[in-house]
Amino acid sequence: MARYFNTTGPCMPRLHYMLPPADRLIGASLDRYIRDELYWVLHAPRQTGKTTFLQSWMREINAGEESIACYVSLECCQGVPETEIAIPAMVSTIIESAARNNMPIPPLVDGPCETRLNRQLAEWATRVAPKKLIVLFDEVDVVEGPALVSLLRQLRSGFAGRGVGKFPVSVALVGMRDLRDYLVRSKDGLPVNPGSPFNIKEDSVTLGNFSRGDIAALTAQYTEEHGQRFEVAALDRIWSYTSGQPWLVNALCKECVLRVTPEGMAVISAHVDDAKDRLILARATHIDSLGERLKDPRVRKVIEPMITGSSDDPVGRSDRDVELCLDLGLIIWEGSLVIANAIYREVIARYLSQNYQDNVPQPQFKWQRDDGGLDMDALLAEFQKFWAWHSEIWEEKADYTEAFPHLLLMGFLQRIINGGGMIDREYAAGRGRVDLGIRFGGRTNIVEIKLVHPRMGREATMAQGLEQIARYANTMAADTRHLVIFDRRPEARAKPWDARLSCETRTSPDGQPVHVVWC
Repeated sequence: MARYFNTTGPCMPRLHYMLPPADRLIGASLDRYIRDELYWVLHAPRQTGKTTFLQSWMREINAGEESIACYVSLECCQGVPETEIAIPAMVSTIIESAARNNMPIPPLVDGPCETRLNRQLAEWATRVAPKKLIVLFDEVDVVEGPALVSLLRQLRSGFAGRGVGKFPVSVALVGMRDLRDYLVRSKDGLPVNPGSPFNIKEDSVTLGNFSRGDIAALTAQYTEEHGQRFEVAALDRIWSYTSGQPWLVNALCKECVLRVTPEGMAVISAHVDDAKDRLILARATHIDSLGERLKDPRVRKVIEPMITGSSDDPVGRSDRDVELCLDLGLIIWEGSLVIANAIYREVIARYLSQNYQDNVPQPQFKWQRDDGGLDMDALLAEFQKFWAWHSEIWEEKADYTEAFPHLLLMGFLQRIINGGGMIDREYAAGRGRVDLGIRFGGRTNIVEIKLVHPRMGREATMAQGLEQIARYANTMAADTRHLVIFDRRPEARAKPWDARLSCETRTSPDGQPVHVVWC
C-alpha cells in the first residue's frame, strides 16, 4: 500500500511518511524515566507529533520484556470539571485502553471519586506484574478545575508507593501546555505553591519542529517510492514558509504532490507558493483553529502589538499571556518574540482582516496599469476615500482596535489582488511598522504602514518610515515604494477629512522616491 503525507491524526509507519518523533524531543531522557521510575510532563503545540510519539514509544516499550506501556487519552473529560463525572470517565477509559492494546485488563473498581482512580491504577499495576506499568496520559489539557486537581492528587498519592505490582512506575502527562499552566487555570489564576498537587514531576519537556534536514529526509521517502523529486529550492521554500511546523510541512508536501505539481514533473518553488495559497484559502482545520485562537483576549494582548509593531507596552517571556502563545505555537523566541512562521503570519493577517475584505466593494476604478501591474497611486488614493467613509463606523466594532488601520488596509489590498498576486507580510512587536511586499503582474510594490507616535509627531514619524522602507527594500527588488501613515492622535482626528488626507513624494536615505500617503 502506498504511503502518503499525513495531516489527519497520529502518523502510522505503514500508512504515512514519517520520521522518528523521539528525535525531536527537547530535554527528555526516556530511558531514565523508566529506569528511575519518574513522572514527567510533555507539552507542545497542536499537531506537532505528540500522539505519534506516545504511540510509537508505547510500541517500542512493549516490544521489550521488562515493561508494559499503555496510551490513555483523556479527551472524554473535555468540558467536564466535575470530579464525580470526570474520574469515572477516566477509569472507564483506562479499561478500554487496556483492552484495545491487548493488555491484562483490570477489573473495574468502585468507591469514592477521591480515591477511585488511584485504586484503579494500583489494580492495573497488579495485573501486569511482573512487568513495570507505564501510563502515557494524552490530552491532559482538556481536563479542568476540580477534576484536574483530583487527577493530580491521586497520582501523587500513588507516587510514593509506586513499583512493580503496586502502582505505575512512570507516568507521562501530555498536552499543549505545561502542567503549571493547568494548575493556575484550575485554581482560578492563583499562583501554584510548593504544595501543589503534582510537585512530583521530574521534567517538563517539549517536542521541536522539523529541521531543514528533516524536511529533506521526509520528502526523500516520497521520492524513493514515486520517483518525483522535490527541488532544493522547493525544500528551501517549504522551510521558509513553515519553519518546520510538522503539520504545515506535511500539508504543503501533500498539496504539492496531489493537486499542484503536474505528474512527472519535479516539485519546484512556484508549486510550493501555489500550495501555500491553496492551503490558506481552504482554511483546513489546523488553520481554522489558529484563527479561532485569535479571539482569546489573552492572545490578542500579545498578537496586536506585533501587528502594529508597537513597543509601548512591552511583554516578555515571563508574561503569562506570552507563555500561552508560546505553548500554543503561535509565536517563538528568536532574540525577540515573533510569529512562529510565515504561514501563521499570513493566516493571522488574513483572518483578522477577512471581514473588512469581504465588505470592500468590487473596485469601480482603474487599479491596473497597462502593463498588467498594480497602479499603486490609484489604489491608495481610493483607499483614502474608503478610509474617510468607513473607518470611524467600522472601528467601533473592531476587536483589534489598535491594529484596525493596518488590518483595514490589508483587507482592502487583499480584496483587489485576490487570485492575481501575493502579499508578503513582515511584522513583529518593536519594529514600529508593518512591511508589505505586493507581487502582481510581474511587478513588486513595497507598502509600509506606520502610526504617528504621540511623542514623535508627523515629520519624525515620516523620517523614520523613510529609513525603514529603505532597509526593507534591501531584501527585495521593488518597482514602487509607498509609505502609508495613519495619524490617530486626538488632535489629528479632530480635523476635517480634507485636512487629514494628503499625498506627497519624498526621497528615502538610499536616494529612491517614496510616495507618502497620509490618512
